[in-house]
Amino acid sequence: MAGFLKKLFDGNKRQLNRIQTMVEQIESLEPDMEKLSDDQLKDKTIEFKNRYANGESLDDLLVEAYAVVREASKRVLHMRPFKVQLMGAIVLHEGNIAEMKTGEGKTLASTMPAYLNAISGEGVHVITVNDYLADRDSKQMGQLFEFLGLTVGLNTNGLSKEEKREAYEADITYGTNNEFGFDYLRDNMVLYKEQMVQRKLNFAIIDEVDSILIDEARTPLIISGSAQKSATLYTQANSFVTTLKREVDYTYDEKTKGTQLTEEGINKAEKYFNIENLFDLNHVTLTHHIGQALRAHVAMQRDTDYVVEEGEVVIVDQFTGRLMKGRRYSDGLHQAIEAKEGLKIQNESMTLASITFQNLFRMYNKLAGMTGTAKTEEEEFRSIYNMNVVVIPTNKPIARMDYPDKIYSTMNGKFRAVVEDIKERNKKGQPVLVGTVAVETSELISQYLKKAGVKHDVLNAKNHYREAEIIEHAGQKGAVTIATNMAGRGTDIKLGEGVLELGGLAVIGTERHESRRIDNQLRGRAGRQGDVGMSQFYLSMEDELMRRFGSDNLKAMMEKMGMDDSQPIVNKFVSRAVESAQRRVEGNNYDARKNVLAYDDVLREQREIIYKQRFEVIDAEGNQLRTIIENMIQSSLERVVQSHTQDEDEQNWDLQAIVEHVNGNLLDQDSLTIEDIKDKETEEILELVMEKVRAKYDEKEEELSEEQIREFEKVILLRTVDTKWMDHIDQMDQLRQGIHLRAYGQNDPLSEYRFEGFAMFEGMVESIEDEVARYIMKAQIRDNLKRQAVAKNTQAVSGGGEEKKKVRKPYVKKETVGRNDPCPCGSGKKYKNCHGAN
Repeated sequence: MAGFLKKLFDGNKRQLNRIQTMVEQIESLEPDMEKLSDDQLKDKTIEFKNRYANGESLDDLLVEAYAVVREASKRVLHMRPFKVQLMGAIVLHEGNIAEMKTGEGKTLASTMPAYLNAISGEGVHVITVNDYLADRDSKQMGQLFEFLGLTVGLNTNGLSKEEKREAYEADITYGTNNEFGFDYLRDNMVLYKEQMVQRKLNFAIIDEVDSILIDEARTPLIISGSAQKSATLYTQANSFVTTLKREVDYTYDEKTKGTQLTEEGINKAEKYFNIENLFDLNHVTLTHHIGQALRAHVAMQRDTDYVVEEGEVVIVDQFTGRLMKGRRYSDGLHQAIEAKEGLKIQNESMTLASITFQNLFRMYNKLAGMTGTAKTEEEEFRSIYNMNVVVIPTNKPIARMDYPDKIYSTMNGKFRAVVEDIKERNKKGQPVLVGTVAVETSELISQYLKKAGVKHDVLNAKNHYREAEIIEHAGQKGAVTIATNMAGRGTDIKLGEGVLELGGLAVIGTERHESRRIDNQLRGRAGRQGDVGMSQFYLSMEDELMRRFGSDNLKAMMEKMGMDDSQPIVNKFVSRAVESAQRRVEGNNYDARKNVLAYDDVLREQREIIYKQRFEVIDAEGNQLRTIIENMIQSSLERVVQSHTQDEDEQNWDLQAIVEHVNGNLLDQDSLTIEDIKDKETEEILELVMEKVRAKYDEKEEELSEEQIREFEKVILLRTVDTKWMDHIDQMDQLRQGIHLRAYGQNDPLSEYRFEGFAMFEGMVESIEDEVARYIMKAQIRDNLKRQAVAKNTQAVSGGGEEKKKVRKPYVKKETVGRNDPCPCGSGKKYKNCHGAN
């Protein structure tokens, strides 16, 4: 182990030595830069852009560009980046993580790689954990960039499409991880290319990278909404279908389980629903509902395909005969069966689009990050994001004293000791920051301090809006601040006058977090820029971490020694045991995140295919789409022809079924007869039908203007793809929730999920082809064609985790929530047992 650590730190040292050489080159240019006038300094940006356009790489420009930013920073911000900030800036440009301690100026360090990479003109995103920091940094650092001739954008919630597009068009765009993620999802739901706001994802610098890429990695971004499925329409379609007669009003193909209305059935439908043409685009939803109602009655048999249990339709697995609880048929078939059985039709909100931060940020061409604490998670950063962690030395030696943990037998004893410590320090005026894991703990200590008459501030999820004000005051003489561990991330506590003489800021931790990073983050609040300070953790045997990881022996030992509530153990062995427990939890959490990623990767591949094809539809010009649509029609037709011509003996081919399908779905009634396809090979049948299809397509094109027919194609394709894809996401979500049960049958749940997910995706693609073929060939085209969103009441929610239950209402996650905080969704549970569940 010692050898591994030595190798690890030697690797870091080698990196630093290499970077140090580059820093010296940047430093050597300082006298030259100082001689330049403001205008000459600004002109350097144009010079760099020209050199880049003429073939120089960003790496070639780095030394000069960083020297320019350093000089501009001195003039505009009156801040001169230290050598260590230049080192961090080089690490960021190389697409790695710079671990820089609190107060070392990460924000200023990020300006150099942001400027350099903006030279390419492809955009740079600087991502922070909250809107306050994004707003602060875009304004403060924006002065520097604008001085150098670059544009700066701020991407926040609530902006119009135009404002967002303008923010993304800027050279450097600031914003939160949530907002960038939701914009990506929304862009892939638009109906017109002009509605998209993002450019191609190029380079992202993530502030507090461990918080965003690790702590929030298990929380997917979700856009949910209610699909336009009306329970009334299911009931009406069901009532209509019960009036139909087989072979008169509809035909049923047992091989493909396909049902189809005859000419007589279509007439009945138009009369029943009082409409002129069932295939008018206005009636797409109605046609779909009738089709699914027919299928529910004819193709789906109770106690064979499904059973009814406790008022719910439960699918029967056709291969094993087992009930598949939690699974639902897709495409509205489940609701159609519920209508058939007279049950309540469930039409819950659907997940329309989702992505994890892991997969979102892996889409950038280059990714970099900075934080005060990342080394403990280096393996995860390297394996998932291909980023190394480089520990940057501090500008001045750390003068903070980190004392060994004090461990008490009970929580009560621990809190009494904490309050006593705070009182003593407060008497002499030393500022104190008290870190807690949960909101409840922060409020409990607040009550203790009120009783003791100690004036203090509380910073937690309930009053995060006062964060800046509270943090600003936290380093002043006599200040006592109680904060949840994540509060104050990204903000420095600056010491007031006379505080250094009192020992600097005192940080008191009331519990060890399950991650060492969070403890180190809290410790790092004290001792910024070589200031004096101290940190001390108070633990008890009743703390969650201690309870989970074998504190019984220690507790028994304390009792044997006759130690009471007021006497702590201060022992390095105990502190090491706590760290060992933390490492085990970190390992478990890493495995859980890897597992989430493995499952999301299945959906990622599918998402990329659909989003790419969807963009091609929106972006298509001329008759590009006709070629795509004809291929879809051919593919759909091939499946039908093959299913009815499988028998080696041509006498057993079901030509009648082929004729009925073609006339019912692609051509006009009686356009194809059995005589037309008799005695022909399958390829000849396909070619004959496709000739007729192309001829009918030509007729449609002659009837309408070029613009109308092309818009018609886009309307059909977008509506079909969006409907089927959203339904597919919902089905994958249902599958994901129940797949772990396969482990009981000695099957690997992930392999099963991949296999079934792929089969479902293939089924969805076939379904898209069938529906596009049908509507393109049968639907009537109107003058006032409009693209329509297939879902309404959409809302962006961050959360859902793995154990998404329908009873929970979605919530918008505004800030990082502690695992023991009450869940913002209002369930009354702790976050870790609700939306933060593994």
